[in-house]
Order: sequence, then structure tokens, then C-alpha cells
Amino acid sequence: MIIRTKKAIPSSEITSERHYLNRRDFVGAGAAAALGLEAARRVLMPGELLGSVPGRGVAGVQEAPRGIGRPLLRSGQEPILRNGRQAFAGITSELDEELNSYEDVTSYNNFYEFGTGKDDPIRNSGDFKPRPWTIAVSGHCSKPGNYQLEDFLKPHRMEDRVYRHRCVEAWSMVIPWRGVPLADIVRAAEPTGAARYVRFKTIVRPEEMPGQRRRILPWPYVEGLRMDEAMHPLTLMVTGVYGEDAPNQNGAPLRLIIPWKYGFKGVKSIVSMEFVEEQPLNTWQLQNSREYGFFANVNPEVSHPRWSQARERRIGRLRRIPTLPFNGYAADVQSLYAGMDPRTLY
Repeated sequence: MIIRTKKAIPSSEITSERHYLNRRDFVGAGAAAALGLEAARRVLMPGELLGSVPGRGVAGVQEAPRGIGRPLLRSGQEPILRNGRQAFAGITSELDEELNSYEDVTSYNNFYEFGTGKDDPIRNSGDFKPRPWTIAVSGHCSKPGNYQLEDFLKPHRMEDRVYRHRCVEAWSMVIPWRGVPLADIVRAAEPTGAARYVRFKTIVRPEEMPGQRRRILPWPYVEGLRMDEAMHPLTLMVTGVYGEDAPNQNGAPLRLIIPWKYGFKGVKSIVSMEFVEEQPLNTWQLQNSREYGFFANVNPEVSHPRWSQARERRIGRLRRIPTLPFNGYAADVQSLYAGMDPRTLY
């Protein structure tokens, strides 16, 4: 872990020239405050044929229920076939927030199994083999077993969703993910009443993941969710990005996205899902419990011990913008934490 002095510029605040120049417009910091706190995402089937109606979202497709999100909006009238990244051209989302480019999403990553630099994952993940793949399901459930990836995913409907992504380092993106609601996968495993948490683990392959050849973190990477968080409709088991299979540097072939939490909760390259009674000790808690907790909910009023979380730098834009409580999904998820001290939810 890098130790920063007060005079040092955090690495999370340094934007490369490529990312700095790849946007035409500058976004004022005050604009984000007007976005509100309502979640905004759209559920689509891969290959779905869509056309747009100005002011009414997407023609012929029902909006998701209240509390789940809004449709993607596309500029222009002609229909598009959503199959691959080209289909996302001209789309805005999340209360008119611009999507980050495919280049942004796939070249600026934290994935310490491949190194600690933001470009280490794309540079060092070429030898990683995400197929074939097996997921072990265990613990307090009626259907434990070792499942081939294809069998693990086959019963479930793939969906495209656009979410804000907020890193604990105070940078952010807006990303179109593809995946399966984690709730569907949990239900298929038939957890028993003793299951109060779900614990996930990343694969350990130091021969393919050079970051694991060093003790950057205790391997394997471990994360966990409370059952109500795992069952929440916004929680997504991700298989792809921009309508395509996720590349290695983004956590192929299977990773988690919990959009109201900091990005380190999104465990990548998952090989294990275990239903447990006790709250799991996640990797960053084990590494530095003073700075990282279990819940990791985005809260602009609770600073990281070494930097403020009140504002964030959207990759590809110049100015910092205000961070929203629960990353803008408060209306959907704050009831999960009713009566809990917000300071304990970091």
C-alpha cells in the first residue's frame, strides 16, 4: 500500500493525458448535485432491438419498476441492435450522465492480482485464461457443488445495466455492465435459514497473475455481502461490459458489482461462493482494518482517514463533482441500513 504524505498528490488524483483529453466538454461541479439520489439504470436483454422516442425513453420496452431505474436513452430515431460495444454509441444514461468510453473502462483499473498501477491490469493480464472456469458453491445451501461456468449461468437471464462506479480512491466512471442479478444465482443455490452472509473468493494463479507473486495483499482476495445486500435487485454478477464478454483486466469471467458501494467490494474472477453464518473478514479489512470496513457504502460525509470522500474525479473529465450518498442509489438501498450508525457502514 502506498503511504501518502500531506504534501503528496494522491495517485488517484493524477489523470493521464489520454484520459484528460478524451472528452469535449467540461462538466461543472455543481451539475452533479442536481442529479438527485434516485437510482438510474435500464434492464435490457442482449440482442434486443430498440428504437427511441424523444422524452419517453425507449419505445416498446417497459421501464423497470420504481426503485430499479430508468431506461437508457438513445439520440436519434433509428433502431439499434444491442449486440456489442458499437450499439452503445450515442447513448446517455443515469439521469443524462455520459457513459465512459470502452477505452476508459478497460484501461483504467484496480486489479492488484495483475499489479498496483492503473494500467497494470491491461498490460499484465494477457496470459490469464478465463475459460474453462469452475465455480464452487458451498456452505449453508441445498445445492452445493462445483459448477462449470456455462452451467452456472445458463438458467439465468442476462441483462445490460448502466451503473455509476465509485472507487474508494475518489475517482468514478459510468459503465454499461452485462450480467445476471445476484439474487437469481443465490435463489438457485437454495440457501438455508442459517445463511446470513455470502463470501466470495478470487482465483489464485500466480503463474498467470503476476501481482500474486508478491505479497501486495493476502491471497486469495475475499469479499462478502450480507444476505439482504446480495438479494437486492441492484446487485449484479457481471460477465461483460459494453455488451461484450468482460476482458481479463475487468474481472473475467465473473465479478460482482454493488453500485452503492466502493469498488473494492466488487470481487473479480470469482471461483467460490459460500453461504456462511458469520460476517466474513474481507481482504481490505485484513490488510488495513483502520481504513477499510466490511460495508464500504459510499458516503460523502465519512472521509477516508487519508482523504475526503465528499467529491470525486470522473475519469475523462476535468473538474471534480460532488459524491452522492450511496453513490446516488440512496432511494433504493438506504432502508437496508435503517437504524445503523452511518459511521459503521464504511
